[in-house]
Amino acid sequence: MEMYHGDEPGKVPGLLPNSNKAPNGYFWWEGGALMETMIHHYARTDEDRYNSQVMEAMKFQVGENDNYEPTNQTSTLANDDQAIWALAALSAAETKFPNSGKGPAWLGLAEAVFNSQVPRWDSKTCSGGLRWSIFPFNRGYNYKSAFANGIFFQLAARLARDTKNQTYTEWAEKAFDWTMKSGIIDEDYNVFDGASVGSDCETVNRLQWSYNSATFLYGCATMHMVTGDAKWKKHTNGFLDGMSLFFKGDDGVLTEEMCEEKGNCNTDQLAFKSMTTRWMTGAAQVAPFIFDRVEKHLKQSAKGAAKACRGNKCGFKWTESFDGKTGIGQQMNALELMGDLIELKSRSTTKATGSLSSNSTRTDSSMGSSTASFSTASGSGDQDPQIGGQSRTFGVSFSSLAVGLVASWIILV
Repeated sequence: MEMYHGDEPGKVPGLLPNSNKAPNGYFWWEGGALMETMIHHYARTDEDRYNSQVMEAMKFQVGENDNYEPTNQTSTLANDDQAIWALAALSAAETKFPNSGKGPAWLGLAEAVFNSQVPRWDSKTCSGGLRWSIFPFNRGYNYKSAFANGIFFQLAARLARDTKNQTYTEWAEKAFDWTMKSGIIDEDYNVFDGASVGSDCETVNRLQWSYNSATFLYGCATMHMVTGDAKWKKHTNGFLDGMSLFFKGDDGVLTEEMCEEKGNCNTDQLAFKSMTTRWMTGAAQVAPFIFDRVEKHLKQSAKGAAKACRGNKCGFKWTESFDGKTGIGQQMNALELMGDLIELKSRSTTKATGSLSSNSTRTDSSMGSSTASFSTASGSGDQDPQIGGQSRTFGVSFSSLAVGLVASWIILV
C-alpha cells in the first residue's frame, strides 16, 4: 500500500497515481482491484492496519447513485470497470469486512451495480450481450468484450449463491449462454477478447487474457454449487483445461501469453494475474473437484513469483528473476497469489460449503434486485448490515512451501 496515496491530503480516496492516464498511470478500475486484494488480505491474515483506507476508498467511489458510477469517471467508464468495484464490495460482504455504517451496505452496493447493468443488456445488436463501455461517446462502446460479460456473469452467479434469489440465477444463465453462442468462447473453452458490434459480432478479436478465462471459471463453479446441474461441472473443468495456455513450460508458471514474452504488457495487463489467481481460488473453494488442480497451478506459480522479487519489490515475469521493474499491478499479483495459497490450504468452509443462507428475500421483479438477510453457524463478529454472521477467518495452517513464501511476502503490503 506504500504506492497508494489516496488517503493523503489533497488526494482522492480510491484513485491510484495519475489515474486515467494509462499507460503512464492507472485506470480507475485498478483502484477497485487493489481494494479487493486488501479486503482478502485482511480476511486471510487478520492484519487490519489498512482497513480504514480501504473502507474510505470503497465508500468514496460509490458515486452519486451508490452504484460505482462516479460522474468524474464518465470519460472512461466501462461496464467491466464498474463491476470490478462491485466484486470488491461483494467480497467485503462475503468475508465480513468491517463497514463504517455510513452509506450502503456492501451487499447493497454489489446489487446496485448489477441492477444498473441489467438495462444495458443489448439485444438489438449481436442478439444480446453487454457492450464494453457504458456511454456511446467512449472508446469501446461498439465492442462486446469477454470481460464485461464474464464479470457480469460472475457477479450474477455469486449473488445467486449469496441471496438464493432466482433472478440472479436466470441472468447468470442468460449471460453465459450468450457468450458461448457469440463465438467469444469456442468449443475448447478458449475465451477470446471480444467481438465488434459493427460486424454483428461475426468478427472476433482472438487475443486471450488469463483473467477472462478465470472469471468464467469462477462463475461456472459457483453455478454448479447453486444449481447442482452437471453441465456446470463440465464447463468448470473445460475452462480450467483451457487455461493450460497460461501455465506453460516445465514449471507451469502463470504467464500472460499475449504480451509477457514480448515485454509489451501495458499497465492494465500487468495486474491481470492478481484477478486470475483470486478467481481460480474462489472456483476451487466452491468446486472441490478442481481443488487439487488449481492448488498445483498456484503452488508452481508461487515458486516462480518468489524468484521474481527482491526484498519487498516484485517483478511481473514469474519465469525469471527480479527485473528491477515494479508497480502496483506487480505487487498486487504477488500478494494475491500468496494469500490465495493461505486460503486454499485452509479449505475455508465458508466458501467451500456456500454457508451463506437466505432467511428472507424481497425481490423487485422489474430489476431483479433483492435485499436478503443471512445466517450462518458462526453468527459472531462484525456484520454487514444486510449480511449477518458469515465467518471471516480463513485458517493459517499451510504447507511448508507456503510457510516460507508467505512469511516473506507479508511485507509486500
